[in-house]
Amino acid sequence: MPEVSPEVSDYRFAPAVSGRIVGGLLVVLAVLLSVVTLVVAVSGLSILVLVGVAVLGVLGVLAAGHLLTRRIVVVHLGTTGYRVRLVRGAGVTAAAWTEVGEAVTATPRGLPVLVLKLVDGRTTTIPVTLLDVDREQFVRDLQGHLRRGQGLRPLS
Repeated sequence: MPEVSPEVSDYRFAPAVSGRIVGGLLVVLAVLLSVVTLVVAVSGLSILVLVGVAVLGVLGVLAAGHLLTRRIVVVHLGTTGYRVRLVRGAGVTAAAWTEVGEAVTATPRGLPVLVLKLVDGRTTTIPVTLLDVDREQFVRDLQGHLRRGQGLRPLS
């Protein structure tokens, strides 16, 4: 779940995205263990080498899973601006709210995204399905940060 306050909102990867990343790491670990098994068998090393690599690998995957689900912030909305991390093709990864000219939603290739158009023509694209938050809630939160960051007040 996102950490949301009037000043700061932090959003992490959705569980499905974290699961895919951890799954990929498990495949890498399996390949590594196959190679180490072959090396141990051919070179006559102790089986403890294989056990050590396996234990370290599993601990590494568990640590990566913890970081992905609990620690790593993908989108940070602060009082002065925003920051996007670990999103390939995001464009501009950080800017001040005063640099944002427009925030729009789009669905390129059927993927719901939020596009922040900066006043100098650059853009930031945030695929909302990557985040552990409801799309509408994320858009409302970002709009609130944008209004406050640009010094705008509600009309009523």
